[in-house]
Amino acid sequence: MTHGTRADTYSPRPDSDGDGDLRDRAARYALLPLRIFLGVTFVYAGLDKLTDSAFLKDSGAGSIGDMMRAVRDSSAVPGLVDMALESPVGFGYAIAFGELAVGIGALLGLLTRIAALGGALISLSLWLTVSWAADPYYYGNDLPYLMGWIPLILAGAPLLSVDAVLRARRRRGVA
Repeated sequence: MTHGTRADTYSPRPDSDGDGDLRDRAARYALLPLRIFLGVTFVYAGLDKLTDSAFLKDSGAGSIGDMMRAVRDSSAVPGLVDMALESPVGFGYAIAFGELAVGIGALLGLLTRIAALGGALISLSLWLTVSWAADPYYYGNDLPYLMGWIPLILAGAPLLSVDAVLRARRRRGVA
């Protein structure tokens, strides 16, 4: 008996609008909720840090300096924490502005893959330092954010984005 390849794989079918069926449309928009969630969250996180008078200080309750000193011995990469502790306020500003830039890039769909890479790197650095000691590991929130950025690194923002508009203009030769 011979075995053939399966021919029942899914292929898009045009509907009356020419846009495909509901499953096609859902697949095209699947990354949009993730992009919006990560974008809003990172914009909020950046603004929250920039407007928190206690956070952007070398020491004191709620300061970036005290937080970094508290996690230094439990982090996976104490050298990274030591580097941040050389200028905790500068590091705090870098993280805050980085989160803001990444969030805006994700929301607008502007240089989305680069923004997503930035978000993944911020999440990775926070996971390896601040939330590394969470036990069990899934209590730490930075690892899921890191995983959330990966689909956007791979796919970018193909719809409802500045990137999509620029890509369409290049295809028409209007760039």
